[in-house]
Amino acid sequence: MEIEYFTDLQQGPWRAAAAVAISAVIFVAIALVLHRAGIELLKRIARHRPYTTNAIKYAFRPSQVAAVLFALRLVLTGAPETTPFLTSFSRVVSVLLIICLTWLAIACVNSINKTISDLNPVDVLDNMRARRVLTQTSVLTRSANAIIVLLGLGFMLLTLPGARQFGASLLASAGVAGLVAGIAAKPVLGNFIAGLQIAFSQPIRIDDVLIVKGEWGRVERITGTYVVVRIWDERRMIVPLQWFIENPFENWTHTSSSILGTVFLWLDFSVPVQKVRTEFERITHASTRWDQRVCVLHVTDANEKGMQLRLLVSAVDSGTAFDLRCEIREAMIAFVAANYPDSLPRLRPVLDSPGPQDDTLGMRPVKVADSPPP
Repeated sequence: MEIEYFTDLQQGPWRAAAAVAISAVIFVAIALVLHRAGIELLKRIARHRPYTTNAIKYAFRPSQVAAVLFALRLVLTGAPETTPFLTSFSRVVSVLLIICLTWLAIACVNSINKTISDLNPVDVLDNMRARRVLTQTSVLTRSANAIIVLLGLGFMLLTLPGARQFGASLLASAGVAGLVAGIAAKPVLGNFIAGLQIAFSQPIRIDDVLIVKGEWGRVERITGTYVVVRIWDERRMIVPLQWFIENPFENWTHTSSSILGTVFLWLDFSVPVQKVRTEFERITHASTRWDQRVCVLHVTDANEKGMQLRLLVSAVDSGTAFDLRCEIREAMIAFVAANYPDSLPRLRPVLDSPGPQDDTLGMRPVKVADSPPP
């Protein structure tokens, strides 16, 4: 239905174009005013509500552009058919509106991700629940954004001429093209499905401590296709998501971040174990890194050279446990060296008793035959 304002301008196409341009300016101005008023109203209503506040912040610009394009779309819908370039301009505005709505949907999803991240900080002592929630949110956000982009692309293609013919040709060749595309997209689809599995089953989470391919590191980031593991020496290992579904690995913080640490000492049999145990307990109880759960010393092995002492301690996380182990190892070696230096590991060479033909080295001389006469 044409706007009544245009009915008297059917005879002059450029007059109609001028009237459409003026109407577009008026409609855009009204849209901007209404958008601003709506944003201010929402800010007052959503005060102290984190989800709505972040949504307004993230969606402000795309919603503003969408309001402008929607106003243009209304003007073009009621414009006279004699308006120059009406069809082309309408098609461009429609495509831009779909792109802007896609942008708006992605912004809303990202605002939810931001709000959940703010409400679940990981820089706290007990961050198990926060890491679980952030891992699910991160993966689901990327999956939702990918779906939104695909839907936006599909709607955009539908507005272009020949899009339906293009879709029919794709369906007609689905037998061969589908097989080729399926084989080519197997890694992408595999990682996408693996990401959904990780989001719900959560074998790994953000900030988890892992042993991956012999390397110790923390999960720094989970994307839609790979995981970034920050190794202890600040290197980064990039691992595909599907690898975590198909291969075994160690997760030191899967159920709890607390962990046991061991220190092994090899000492001579003459060392007084009880006094070593007493000193070990004193050092452990005095350390601020110990979480007051486990402090045990056992003799776990012995051979012809000496005996092995295992010092078992506990800490709140793996990093603290490593520092605690180094602290105890250094202090115990210093204690044994200062108080029982003869109990440090040493070799025990044993020489045979000297024989009757050699009382120096305990070795029998080899008799050398006389040389033949010249």
